[in-house]
Amino acid sequence: MAERIGLASITLAALVFTVAPGLSILSLSCFLLLCFIAPFLPRFSFFLPIIHCGRNGVTAVALTFDDGPSPSSTPDILRILARHKIKAAFFVIGRQAAAYPELIHDIIAQGHSIANHSYKHDSLLMLRSYDKLQKDILTTQEILENLGVKALLFRPPAGITNPRLKGVLSKAGLITVNFSCRIFDRGNKNIRGLATRVMNRLRPGDIIMLHDTCPRQESLKQYWLTELDQLFRNMRKKHTILPLEEVIQQPVMSLIQAYKK
Repeated sequence: MAERIGLASITLAALVFTVAPGLSILSLSCFLLLCFIAPFLPRFSFFLPIIHCGRNGVTAVALTFDDGPSPSSTPDILRILARHKIKAAFFVIGRQAAAYPELIHDIIAQGHSIANHSYKHDSLLMLRSYDKLQKDILTTQEILENLGVKALLFRPPAGITNPRLKGVLSKAGLITVNFSCRIFDRGNKNIRGLATRVMNRLRPGDIIMLHDTCPRQESLKQYWLTELDQLFRNMRKKHTILPLEEVIQQPVMSLIQAYKK
């Protein structure tokens, strides 16, 4: 999309320059502004194709968790998901997967799926060079493959993209999947009323983004788990919940070998 809009902006600027120089400058300025804003719009396929909701009229919702796995949160999430018979997709951080391979095994064993969420969730990852961006993503791919999982989807930290990401993902065989329902919980730092906030925003076809991390205050952990339990209960009453691959009609991962113990 960026290439088409850029070409159209340059063409328009060239055509009207002699008669309306101001319009030429405005056309180019709007394109540059769009290039600056686009990376921060998780649903906007500007620099590369982005899947952010159900495809081809699918109205079921999908549940995803970012930033895990973690021994302080993942087992509890898996327990509550099992209670409500919900399958989720876990967009995992590479170094966390390397540190806790048994949790990756548990996620898969319980019927959930795994995707790539960068190596260490660098908030400035999209400002890095092409080589550093590629190394980050491919390192995570290698870690997961060593655990028997080939991730087919990538979610950039905070859903932010850049012009270099398209080429990196193309070489890695990855597709970008972001989200359409986000409650700005700031990595479970803002969990008050989480269940109500999600339900108020949730629409048919949404991909929900939550976090596989514990609140910083240990005293809030049980509150958070209670909110998740309530959320899943309410979701099942009002929406059809399907695995992410069924909602986006795209595989999330493939198993490439027996799990390494």
